[in-house]
Amino acid sequence: MQGTMRAMAKMSPSPGAELIEVPIPRPGKGEVLIKVRATAICGTDVHIYEWDKWAQDRIRTPRIFGHEFCGDVVEVGPGVERIKPGQFVSIETHTACGHCFFCQTGEAHICADAKIVGVDIDGCFAEYVVMPEFNCWIWDIDIPDEIAAIQDPLGNAVHTAFATSLSAKTVLITGMGPIGLCAIKVAKAAGATAVFVTDVSDYRLDLARKLGADLAINPKVEDPVAAVRAATDGLGADVLLEMAGNPAAITQGLRSLRKAGFASLLGIPSAPMEIDLAKDVIFRSLTLQGINGRRMFDTWYKSRALLKAGLDVSPVITHKFSLWEGFHKGMELMMAGKCGKVILIP
Repeated sequence: MQGTMRAMAKMSPSPGAELIEVPIPRPGKGEVLIKVRATAICGTDVHIYEWDKWAQDRIRTPRIFGHEFCGDVVEVGPGVERIKPGQFVSIETHTACGHCFFCQTGEAHICADAKIVGVDIDGCFAEYVVMPEFNCWIWDIDIPDEIAAIQDPLGNAVHTAFATSLSAKTVLITGMGPIGLCAIKVAKAAGATAVFVTDVSDYRLDLARKLGADLAINPKVEDPVAAVRAATDGLGADVLLEMAGNPAAITQGLRSLRKAGFASLLGIPSAPMEIDLAKDVIFRSLTLQGINGRRMFDTWYKSRALLKAGLDVSPVITHKFSLWEGFHKGMELMMAGKCGKVILIP
């Protein structure tokens, strides 16, 4: 396809982003060209927009960023066999090499040479994106554009929740960003008997209650460890789904678990942190599981099955703007914590 397109890009190593016009990318061998229907802002995009230490160390400018999206295939490159023009797809945003030890042993989501869309390669805050055929998830069910656009955070929630059995379990979720909010619905669908949540934002705690949280705790107001233990007859929660990445939230989450409890850890601390390993983990026989991204494509099949069965995560989406006119407003809302998921439409 010939011509130019608009995109939001990080053009220099500084805060903010610029609206640019660039040539429409062309798909190479094994790649497809996708016209973006809807995209969403992720916390990673906020780090890049703010240009914090992580972004400074990781991002090489210029870079079109953004990685959560869905769209229509409009062109395919040489060697593409499975994907056809006209198909509606969502995208797995971790690209895998396909031949390292991890890819060949069913762990492609932790590929030794993984590259992330919108971080290491150009992303989806644009009218068109080129992606490997392997990363395209073809939709065979009716699904709203905005839900198809947030399969990345929903998949993170599913992967984190399904790391252990939640059936007949009490579950604590720390961090009520969009992934944590999705996890409330996922945990309930997986058979959790009660879901407790923590966050320091009253706005997001209200969203959590609307999504079905049985107990919403603000650690600035009350002791979450005491509150969870009071709600579980002094025992503690069976399972922790850690989505905050905040050191205090992680410590509180571990201490809220019962002995022999399970902690599924997705949140990423911004710096190394201390854990009292003996007191909080070893002597209490806890199991800790690190979670990275989504399993390709096991998690995607689980997410689709949940959606087909009626899982409704639409309340997580609180704002929808034009990608061009509403981009900076969406970033401001994300930085202030005054939103759930922000959808942007090219």
